[in-house]
Amino acid sequence: MSNSMIIGQYIPGDSFVHRLDPRSKIAIIFFFVIIVFFANSVMSYGLLALFAIGSAATSRIPLSYIMKGLKPVWFLVIFTFLLHLIVTKQGEVLVSILGWEIYEEGLIQGAAISLRFFLLIMVTSLLTFTTTPIEITDAIEELLGPLKKVNFPVHELALMMSISLRFIPTLMQETEKISKAQASRGVDFRTGSFKDRVKAVIPLLVPLFVSAFKRAEELAMAMEARGYQGGEGRTKLRELHLGKTDVYLYILFILLVIGLFLTRS
Repeated sequence: MSNSMIIGQYIPGDSFVHRLDPRSKIAIIFFFVIIVFFANSVMSYGLLALFAIGSAATSRIPLSYIMKGLKPVWFLVIFTFLLHLIVTKQGEVLVSILGWEIYEEGLIQGAAISLRFFLLIMVTSLLTFTTTPIEITDAIEELLGPLKKVNFPVHELALMMSISLRFIPTLMQETEKISKAQASRGVDFRTGSFKDRVKAVIPLLVPLFVSAFKRAEELAMAMEARGYQGGEGRTKLRELHLGKTDVYLYILFILLVIGLFLTRS
């Protein structure tokens, strides 16, 4: 499979992270997304980065593979950093190039926001790397279980989210195939005016949408053929159980939260 987009892919393995209960992974990632915004010092960002890199290392997924697969995200990270350099005009002037002044606060805020964004993408990507779509569906359904009492379609929502995650790499791979086929026919996506580029994208979007609808129809027919009728009365092949590894994870995360607030400036 192409490494140009890794979000949504599952990589089989037997690592510490793979063996965790999917409910634990979703809960930890949810709270990680929250505490990232409380970091405001070098030490606090260092702890978050250490947790993210340590999680990637214990998943036994090569860090080089993750970095290579996050290429589409690098543009947003760099753009966010440059935007803060241009917009923020606070603090001392560090460098002045051709009338363009870079302020100290702009550099700090740009680096902080970019690092936050990168850590969020990296940690949330580990969920799909180490968890199958079926496990994600079961975990979301379990976590949102109390909402069933108010007739909220928990199972359908969880199934929809897991299918969406599963189809991200599939659609990206399909886009790559179609773009190469169009390029072999002389379609140029990179040169010309903005109007010409938009026109060149149309031959790419039409077959992509046709392929997406076709895959959706095939999936619906397959589910119907297997007797799928929603979540009512369904049983599970694998029951979710919290183990010792999940307890260790919660303890480690609590220590991370304590360390984060102790190192805040």
